[in-house]
Amino acid sequence: MLVFWICAILALGPAQPKPRTRDLGVPLDGTPGPLNAITDVAGVEVGHTTLISGDSVRTGVTAVLPRGRQATDSVFAAWFSQNGDGEMTGTTWIEESGFLDGPVMITNTHSVGLVRDAVIAWQVRAGRRPKTNTYAGSFFSLPVVAETYDGRLNDINGFHVKEKHVFDALDGARAGPVPEGNVGGGTGMICYGFKGGIGTASRKAGDYTVGALVQCNCGLRTQLMVAGVPVGRETPEGVLRSGDPVLDRAEVGSIIIVVATDAPLLPHQLKRLARRATMGLARTGSTSGNSSGDIFLAFSTANSDAANPAKTVALQMLPNNLMNPLFAATAEAVEEAILNAMVTAETMTGNNGNRVIALPHDRLQQAMKKYNRIR
Repeated sequence: MLVFWICAILALGPAQPKPRTRDLGVPLDGTPGPLNAITDVAGVEVGHTTLISGDSVRTGVTAVLPRGRQATDSVFAAWFSQNGDGEMTGTTWIEESGFLDGPVMITNTHSVGLVRDAVIAWQVRAGRRPKTNTYAGSFFSLPVVAETYDGRLNDINGFHVKEKHVFDALDGARAGPVPEGNVGGGTGMICYGFKGGIGTASRKAGDYTVGALVQCNCGLRTQLMVAGVPVGRETPEGVLRSGDPVLDRAEVGSIIIVVATDAPLLPHQLKRLARRATMGLARTGSTSGNSSGDIFLAFSTANSDAANPAKTVALQMLPNNLMNPLFAATAEAVEEAILNAMVTAETMTGNNGNRVIALPHDRLQQAMKKYNRIR
């Protein structure tokens, strides 16, 4: 059997040669950071383990580490469920404490439990103790693991994600360019009826940066909007359809969105930022259907040592009336991250011979020209 693993240690290398959304001339609002990625927020690292094996394994795991692999410091965080037909573990403690203690992991729906347990094993192995739950030299951990369903392209009930793959994603996490498309947890995902996966983008917001990373597996082809252009509807009926009546006619997918910023925000303000991810999702056409798990998390890398359990700490907070640029940056970064996931994805054939076609770059550009968005 052919086994092809793109492990986390290779996940963040030189910039990808394949084009992203802006490279195709699509006009998008806002000013990106140097990498146009969540890693433009200093300290953030991302790792992927991609599992492609035979004709049925198309899955993986993605890790987002707010302060990098070596750090044990917590970050202020908040989460928001736009539509709750999905899972993100550890969110009750985030809601209660206001802190995210470790990495954010994203995988497929039926691997959440294993990934959660593997994160704890990784913390134990490396002595990474969550600051908010440390007692008498020991600790307990409530990892954050989110999911979307890849069962059309992946043998999801084969449980192919193993502890080693989680370790690889965590240990291989790096700053720098972030691979997108058919990688990590997004390997087998479908977005707006085309191949989806992992995407990222960033925006400058005055003195601060906002970055977004998405695992997109949501929406109908007819809903897809790109920079205000109905690109999905511009693909004629019967052309580039998947052949799957469920995929073609019903919105049954999900999306996980992680928003990072270096702005000094407290948890209640990060909740506001997490809610603005809905604006970026809506720009791409989604209406968050009944069976869609649309779950978002935002964190701030400012206020280091805020979770110090032994002393009172001094904090900084951006005034609420200065948050508008961050709201706009969040919506813009999320929109572009979703589009980047689709533009960088590649056509994939997987479980049971199911085939999902990547968004054709030429058709995207034709639609943009028709609506006078590019020349």
